[in-house]
Amino acid sequence: MRVPFEKILLCFIIVSQISCFGSYDDRIRIDGSSTLYPLTEAVAEEFRSVYPEIKITVGVSGTGGGLKKFVRNEIDIADASRVLTTSEIEQCKKNNVPFIEIPVSNDALVIVVNKSNNFVNYLTVNELKMIWEPGAQLKIKYWDQIRAEWPHLPIQLFGAGTSSGSFDFFTKSIMGEKKASRGDYTASEDDNMLVQGVEGAKGALGYFGLIYYLENKDNLKAIPIDDEKNDNGKGAIYPDENSIKHGYYQPLSRTEFLYVNKNSANREIVKKFVDYYLVSASKLVDEIGGVPLQKETYIEALKRFDNGIEGSIFKEGELLNGKQLHERLKKKNAKNL
Repeated sequence: MRVPFEKILLCFIIVSQISCFGSYDDRIRIDGSSTLYPLTEAVAEEFRSVYPEIKITVGVSGTGGGLKKFVRNEIDIADASRVLTTSEIEQCKKNNVPFIEIPVSNDALVIVVNKSNNFVNYLTVNELKMIWEPGAQLKIKYWDQIRAEWPHLPIQLFGAGTSSGSFDFFTKSIMGEKKASRGDYTASEDDNMLVQGVEGAKGALGYFGLIYYLENKDNLKAIPIDDEKNDNGKGAIYPDENSIKHGYYQPLSRTEFLYVNKNSANREIVKKFVDYYLVSASKLVDEIGGVPLQKETYIEALKRFDNGIEGSIFKEGELLNGKQLHERLKKKNAKNL
């Protein structure tokens, strides 16, 4: 029977230097995205079971908050639901923080309404923009302002806080400009708070990461999105594994990343943790209800990390589906190896 690549590599990582950590700093500092937190914490929990002497702290200050700490050289790894900005890359250079960019999972922002909502069956990107754009503040307050046939029911909005990668991604995807949003909504970097808000308000509309929807899907109603601008020919699309992995759920599908300080990666425990992460990610993403990358993409990501290839494979604001991501990563690796 053929033994899967992941099991062979995982065994090698665990066994090869299982007693070698005594001479190294025994702490790994991670912070960032709330949507990537469940996966990173799951990996950390498994890693601790193999190496109980290693201290791993996983914070949830949002992508923006985590990256602020990362560029200041305060943490070893940043969880991020977007790519680094040009400004953040410049700050890394200024502060001598060389970084390795590693894709680790697919994700999507899910648009949800209260479970009792029986009139919204889909929304277009233009309707989302109408609701969330800055000019809507204190003006678009009722559902019948979006479609006349909908009830005169107050819209109560719940969304990502301004330091969250989800906020940047949502505003860029829907409004066409990062951080362009009305301000009169309940904002939080804690997705669980947003879930509770939508559950508790009859006229609620919110957005947050896929995993938080899947954990609470019995108490929420997901709304399919019709992307009229980049018509996929399929009409309104629900976010699921197939539509996210193949790029049909647009424009709210995305990739999540680890940004690893290359200086930290020279420490054996950090190297072992990231190797462990990439070998375990596919299985653990499945277990927590997310959408893994292609297995071949994890192999390319592992090559990138183990060979210490610095920098980003993206232009700022660029979005790639799973196939495009794999091809770009493979091409960049071949160029640098």
